[in-house]
Amino acid sequence: MKSHKDLTVYKTSIDLVVAVYNLTKSFPGEERFGLTSQLRRAVVSIPSNIAEGAARNSKKEFIRFLYISLGSLAEVETQLEIAGRLKFISENKELEEQSIYIRRMLLKII
Repeated sequence: MKSHKDLTVYKTSIDLVVAVYNLTKSFPGEERFGLTSQLRRAVVSIPSNIAEGAARNSKKEFIRFLYISLGSLAEVETQLEIAGRLKFISENKELEEQSIYIRRMLLKII
């Protein structure tokens, strides 16, 4: 691996960030500092921690940051479920499949 940018899980998680940002544009204005902000921060954390871990000196540290990414992914999934129950979004199979794919890749690397 030359850099984190070579990792498919990194590239796919960046795609998830873009998808979530586009999705949250339609959230109610009063959620700008609530669920919208929390969801965006959690989704950005996924590729950010992959990148930070890949830049570390040891495999052990890299794995620790991958676990943090995994935790952020769980946060995103939870927040998307909440958004769905609040009727901010409808069911989105594509995002669900993308999340599952990212989880599988993270676990495989770990």
